[in-house]
Amino acid sequence: MKDVLIGWFIENLGGKVGKEFIIFLISMVPILELRGGLLAAGPALLDVAKWQAIPISIIGNLIPIPFILLLITKIFDWMKGTKKLKPMVEKLEAKAMSKSGKIEKYEFWGLVLFVGIPLPGTGAWTGSLIAALLGIRFRKAFPAIVLGVCLAAFLMTILSYTIIGGIFA
Repeated sequence: MKDVLIGWFIENLGGKVGKEFIIFLISMVPILELRGGLLAAGPALLDVAKWQAIPISIIGNLIPIPFILLLITKIFDWMKGTKKLKPMVEKLEAKAMSKSGKIEKYEFWGLVLFVGIPLPGTGAWTGSLIAALLGIRFRKAFPAIVLGVCLAAFLMTILSYTIIGGIFA
């Protein structure tokens, strides 16, 4: 799924906008996030230097986070007031909360690891949603998510540029 989405961005935007902008957009999109941005940036696809790709991916991944932390519960409450959107919101909340155990138990460090370790269903978007649903304050959640995104950047840089990049070099 991620490969298809990354491919779509590259195919439809390649040649129309710069490689850096493609990385930035991919990093902002839920599911793909920084992980997808750095995979796209690596030698196997866009071949953007890691010193450029890392800050672009981090910034792109972090831009939506304050909005999620501060507004998502209000938006979800409004959406639950409609018959058509209520089931979707309840499903999203249930799915996010099913992954909330470590975050609830360890809060700051649980959130850092949840966001930072690149496993399916983790990342800054889901971590922010869980933090908001758990009522973790912005001043605690945002720094944890920033650290988690930096950890993910470190791990994904190794994967994208060293392991996968070594195959395509």
